[in-house]
Amino acid sequence: MQLLDVFIFLGGLVWLFSKFGIPFGNLPGDIKVSGEKFSFYFPIITSIILSIALTIIINVILALFRK
Repeated sequence: MQLLDVFIFLGGLVWLFSKFGIPFGNLPGDIKVSGEKFSFYFPIITSIILSIALTIIINVILALFRK
């Protein structure tokens, strides 16, 4: 159940950021292809930015615990 809570929390953060004008999931470079009967969406730039941010946050937390 903990993993589900993490996903709910992250989804809530993305929703909250969009309410404040931070367009996560709709950044330039995110791939969107739509046709009559299908659509494809790959948020590559959003994924890269979130990966960098989470890496920095995790490294800071681990550095605090090492002291």
